[in-house]
Amino acid sequence: MTAVIRMTKAFLGLFCQSMTGVIRVSVAFLRLFYQSVYLALGQIWANKTRSILTTLGIIIGVASVTAVIAALTGLKAKVLSQVETFGTNTIFISPRQPEEGRLRHASWWTIRFLSEHFDDMLEHCPSVARFCRIGGVGQRTAHYGERSAKNVNVIGIEPAYHKIESRPVVLGRTFSIIDDMQVRQVCLIEPKLRDELRLDRDCIGQTIRIGHNAFVIVGVIEPRPRLDFGEDSQERYEVFIPFRTIFKLGQPGIWALAAGKSAEVLEEAQAEIKFFLRRTRNIRPTEPDTFRVDSLKSALETFNKIALMVTLVASGIVGISLLVGGVGIMNIMLVSVSERTREIGLRKAVGAKKSAILTQFLIEAVVLCFFGGLVGIGLGQLLTMAIASIPKIELDMAYIPLWAIVLSLAFSSSVGIFFGMFPAIKAARLDPIEALRHE
Repeated sequence: MTAVIRMTKAFLGLFCQSMTGVIRVSVAFLRLFYQSVYLALGQIWANKTRSILTTLGIIIGVASVTAVIAALTGLKAKVLSQVETFGTNTIFISPRQPEEGRLRHASWWTIRFLSEHFDDMLEHCPSVARFCRIGGVGQRTAHYGERSAKNVNVIGIEPAYHKIESRPVVLGRTFSIIDDMQVRQVCLIEPKLRDELRLDRDCIGQTIRIGHNAFVIVGVIEPRPRLDFGEDSQERYEVFIPFRTIFKLGQPGIWALAAGKSAEVLEEAQAEIKFFLRRTRNIRPTEPDTFRVDSLKSALETFNKIALMVTLVASGIVGISLLVGGVGIMNIMLVSVSERTREIGLRKAVGAKKSAILTQFLIEAVVLCFFGGLVGIGLGQLLTMAIASIPKIELDMAYIPLWAIVLSLAFSSSVGIFFGMFPAIKAARLDPIEALRHE
């Protein structure tokens, strides 16, 4: 028992000694680090102009890369905020001319969708929650009394359209199955078309004319969220009529919308739709698709890849500026070593170790680059604010993400360590006697 107690006391004694040694080393390092930072700031302040000119490459590089990242981040946020209003679970189905095969030069009439191509889709596509056929006959002119509105897109839809596109009817009612089956001449209009034609606020039951056909308004549909990218300034309107009714206005172009049961099975839903359409369109196994099945999710993934590539390319180009700034840092640190040779000799003569000299000059280089990085981030923020305030470029959501700030400061510090190492080693290796003789 006594032996166990002695061993325990000996172990505790060794543990306490080791912890004391670790604490002493840590305190000594922190003291050295504090003194080195203090001396570095003193040198920077004593040579303000030289320090600013030296870090100019770092400042420009960091400001440029943070502004580019902020612009791309703002663009991504803007696109995401607007795309979310359309639903990332939506699947777009449209005819497409293949790039190869016997139908690569086929006419639209040959590759167009027919209404029966989509019959029984829900029964054969278990991952699809709902779908609707859509028909369009292009732009027409709508009339009400003496008033008229041009650039009116007349679109034939099925009842499931409202849930897929998240566009409810805010006044009146939606189309019923009977409206579609009996080919009724009823319509839904947008509020801005109602205002353009000077219809009553409650316009349910009023009649508008599209060409030679009269349509009774049964509802007012919620306006489509406006996309700020790719839309011209010309005002356009939409009128919705039952899908079967659209054939009264001419031979429509047909496409379709579908919605997956969840985001997790979206890819399965797209695969099922492709398989189903290849069968209903009698496409041979060796032939390419004559249609497209896309989703906003895949479009967003493509956009993210493009944004990442642009960020990497821009960062690589701007990185050249940081390397040039690093060369300037190394140059000015070599000059600093030459100017302070007698100081180094004196410090060594009174007992300073090589590690202390090396640490001092290395930290001075890092502080100089870190300071340049901070100024660059500040300048980048000013550039970001200027970009966000420019009208008509839709980058008002631009901001510098936290990871970009951390990465910029880390890279700036790394430049200081890399390019400051050679001057620091040169200072640490100076012979104290020769250094004291230096004039």
